[in-house]
Amino acid sequence: MSLTVPNDLLDQAKAGEVDDEAFLACVRDSLPYAWSLISDLVKQREQSGAEFADNQVPPPSEEARGQLLRCMASDSMRGALERHYGVRLAFQNCHRVAVFDPTATKALADFVTPRAQILNQKPELVDC
Repeated sequence: MSLTVPNDLLDQAKAGEVDDEAFLACVRDSLPYAWSLISDLVKQREQSGAEFADNQVPPPSEEARGQLLRCMASDSMRGALERHYGVRLAFQNCHRVAVFDPTATKALADFVTPRAQILNQKPELVDC
């Protein structure tokens, strides 16, 4: 299961729309590695002023890898994180998450090309 959903959030979902802040709290509490990694990348990008910041360090465990994969594979989680931080997210392999300034359309387009994906492949990442 991706998220550990508190009863009050489940009740909110059954009654209608889910509040972004409540959903984000659920993501943060359920997937702490993914939340922390993305939060840190947001800070790095803001401090550097660069168009994007990315992670190139594999997760420390399979549990952490699973959290990151679940978070990045979910359109709703990615969308909520993008709205919360005011960024665009992109993902390659099993751990290369990138946080983009929303105006960095060329940098984002370059990051998500087949060429970029191929150039990011390494033998040590074959199991991800």
